[in-house]
Amino acid sequence: MTEADWDLVAALHAQCSEQNLLRRWGRTHLTPRDLSRLLAQAQCLIGVGADERPVALVCAGPVTREPGVFDLGLQVVDHHQRQGIGTALARQAALLARAYGAHTLSAFTQASNAPMLRLLDRLGPTSHTRDGLYVEVRVALDAPAPDPETAPS
Repeated sequence: MTEADWDLVAALHAQCSEQNLLRRWGRTHLTPRDLSRLLAQAQCLIGVGADERPVALVCAGPVTREPGVFDLGLQVVDHHQRQGIGTALARQAALLARAYGAHTLSAFTQASNAPMLRLLDRLGPTSHTRDGLYVEVRVALDAPAPDPETAPS
């Protein structure tokens, strides 16, 4: 994804509820400048459905600049959640992070965001650090991912 894909990002956000946008961005509106800043620090992929409409956005990169750690950002439009799209894109982000030498994938989310926490736990061994209403989850990329058949759901 590049800055030229702003229309796709705007179309994605138009399909998201305010709650979804607040959960992902901490606000209900993202600007082209925000996207430029993000793209300067991370690789981003946008997923489109069969109808060519955007359904998900995933970003991974060394945003916090901690050596060996890539930060993960993920957003799936409301009506496409719980269909495996986020998991598939998060797995691609983990592969991308590994390819760039990361040993850890980090995500910061609301502690009440149970679907995201389950998704992260499926990517590999995790550690959770609570910070008030939020939790930082770190996924060890150099360890094998849990077996999907036996992983907690």
